[in-house]
Amino acid sequence: MPASLALIFGSSFVIALSGALMPGPLLTATIAESSRRGFIAGPLLIGGHAILEMALIGALLLGLAPFLQKPAVFTIIALAGAGILLWMAVGMLRSLPTLRLSLAASESRTTHPVASGILMSLANPYWSIWWATIGLGYILYSLKFGVWGVLFFFAGHILADLAWYSFISAAVAGGRRFLTDRLYRSLIAALAVVLIAFAVYFAYAGLCSLLGR
Repeated sequence: MPASLALIFGSSFVIALSGALMPGPLLTATIAESSRRGFIAGPLLIGGHAILEMALIGALLLGLAPFLQKPAVFTIIALAGAGILLWMAVGMLRSLPTLRLSLAASESRTTHPVASGILMSLANPYWSIWWATIGLGYILYSLKFGVWGVLFFFAGHILADLAWYSFISAAVAGGRRFLTDRLYRSLIAALAVVLIAFAVYFAYAGLCSLLGR
């Protein structure tokens, strides 16, 4: 059991980090807010992001737990998750030649960082896609270990977001670039390879379930 929970935490952290590193609305808001509020902007934005995701997980567990435990549902979610992970990895690898991490601040006004964390998450269509496929698959797997499995999944997931966006806030607030474009691309490439490995695992699990093994 401890080893399984550690695996849930570690894999959740890595996959969530791979999503967090790719530019999106939440990254833009973090850069803008950090230039005005300092380092605290990143953790506050992720606080809003975490509130939204806790509400989503609660809704999934309260209304869909019996449904999620059906073998056919696991098969569909596992195969869909594998496809999405592979699609994400290919997109990450294809973007490498021109990928840059811009830390230039925006001058537009924003709402409170916690509210922005919620709104920017909802504004990202990939957030919904992720939870409808990969996130749902992880919840389904985590449920095998009861509430502790779900807690370890969520802890790994949100800590990855917190670590990355806190780093971005520190870089912007400090007025220095701690992360070069070359290092950023290398990190994206490494995470893309990890996503491919998880895609293969999800596909294998889904096919085994489909074939009744």
